[in-house]
Amino acid sequence: MPKKHTYVLGLNTYDHDVSACLLRDGAIAFAIAKERITRMKHASGFYKEVIDYCLEAEGITLDDVDLVVRNCYILPVPEMEERLVYFDAPGFLPDFERGEAARHPLYLKHSDKIVTISHHLAHAYSAFAVSPFEEGVVMIVDGVGSYRSDVMESFPAGDAATPLARESESYYSFNGTTLECLKKVWMEPDRGFLSDEFYNMPGLGALYSRASTYIFGDWNKCGELMGLAPYGRRDQVKYLLEMHDGTLQVPHWTADFKQPYVFDGTSSWEKSPSMRHWEDLAWRTQDDTENVLLARARWLRETTGARNLTMAGGVALNCVANGRLAREAGFDNVWIQPAAGDDGIAIGCAYYGWLEILKQRRGFVMDHAYVGRRYSDQDVARELQKFLVRIQADVVKSDNVCRDTARLLADQKVIGWFQDRSEFGPRALGNRSLIADPRKGEMKDILNSRVKHRQAFRPFAPIVLAERMKEVFEGEEDSPFMLIAKSVRPEWRDRIPAIVHVDGTARVQTVREETNPMLYRLLKEFEALTGVPVLINTSFNIKGEPIVETPQDAVNCFLTTGVDHLVMHDTIVSKSAMHKVVAPALNVYADVRTLVASTAQPA
Repeated sequence: MPKKHTYVLGLNTYDHDVSACLLRDGAIAFAIAKERITRMKHASGFYKEVIDYCLEAEGITLDDVDLVVRNCYILPVPEMEERLVYFDAPGFLPDFERGEAARHPLYLKHSDKIVTISHHLAHAYSAFAVSPFEEGVVMIVDGVGSYRSDVMESFPAGDAATPLARESESYYSFNGTTLECLKKVWMEPDRGFLSDEFYNMPGLGALYSRASTYIFGDWNKCGELMGLAPYGRRDQVKYLLEMHDGTLQVPHWTADFKQPYVFDGTSSWEKSPSMRHWEDLAWRTQDDTENVLLARARWLRETTGARNLTMAGGVALNCVANGRLAREAGFDNVWIQPAAGDDGIAIGCAYYGWLEILKQRRGFVMDHAYVGRRYSDQDVARELQKFLVRIQADVVKSDNVCRDTARLLADQKVIGWFQDRSEFGPRALGNRSLIADPRKGEMKDILNSRVKHRQAFRPFAPIVLAERMKEVFEGEEDSPFMLIAKSVRPEWRDRIPAIVHVDGTARVQTVREETNPMLYRLLKEFEALTGVPVLINTSFNIKGEPIVETPQDAVNCFLTTGVDHLVMHDTIVSKSAMHKVVAPALNVYADVRTLVASTAQPA
């Protein structure tokens, strides 16, 4: 029987944000990050779960896959796996995964069907290959990429560096399927102890992570740093990044910065006497980052004459900087890959295989990020019929779920919204979202106290009908992936205060009927009731957990938080009177179970 489709599997492996992307005849069939399956934020380790998820969703086996393309930014995957055989590195391959890795057909496998590519090359393919442009330029900026010795693509000879330098920035032009590297910016290794060399490397993304570690005690709190920046005062901290004749200079981090956040189990981050200093440092880090990115983008525009800019890499998640690039860099169009961080590496690997190895044509545009598997009405019903759910929840089928949900929203209820296929990337884009009314400023505090438990300074994002966007927000640029910050028009700031940040901006997501008809109808119904075409949209999860993926995840989050109603497909779920009795008992049981597990001696 002839094979029906050509399948390419892309993988981001071992370090943070392990992920998979399956292409069917050059179009994304499914993509998933491991964290959505294991419920461990930024999950690292082996990649069996993400492969199984994509293959099972498509109804195929690994034997049906024509090509597998992988990346690990630490080392090329074959070398990484060989080292893991004899080196105990639980952050990359924990003990409980070693057995399944050893049995997996891809582990330590060498074959023409299995290819490894370098990091920024994968980022670049994730950006241009699924963009709506036939030609343009690519801007890749992240924390750290591959060693120079492992980089696969050709790059200008003037971009000299030692073999152990790491990728920091890469710039390309593209035309159709042809990609050409125009410039690379390297980070030479720096001295350090244990694993702190990265934080001392002279790179833009590395600097942002260093400031994140200094302020929050976590290198991956860059989004929080961006949100804190508007509270800082201008020019209170010396420059952390400077450009001279196109060369980036990153001064050494010195003992002048002597107020790092160190968690001691007792002190509160929010009440720290260092807060004013942290706010000022956040402002400086963000401002320097914006200015360097803008200089790089203008150089790209002037050097190539390109009209279209595509972006990926972790720094491309900085929506404030993206807004400035869209408005000030001189490009007609700016398109940012929705999974711009390392989860999106899987997309780039898959498209490198499709375009460069299989020599196929581009024909797919990523105009939405809803590429998870579908859960049926039966899956939802099965979860709601479980005994401990049934006794805590009242379940009603709606003949017009968007209308009924809009009424609940207008009545100031917090809604868990679970529809169709999950989003790929770090942003909830309306299928795994918490949704609320933006018309009262206190809704931000309600969301934080009942569900999110985030720092008070962090803003919540709006979703808006695409055709009304320019009426409510400044700027012409579209923002379908919540990756561009815009100023809220002054006449609207008092009408939707819950989504307005301290600097008058908002991280906007525009919604179109053709890409998300359910969310579009919900906005239309809410607009009909209130005259406001905007809703609060934040990720359906609590602090420290990944966005929900399955009906079970959604129900668990609903029953253990202050979410008022859960809407799954056309079903509206509310908490019953018994919830107040049952939930505390279950919480005690969960606490005891966790305590026992944490104190149990290994067998």
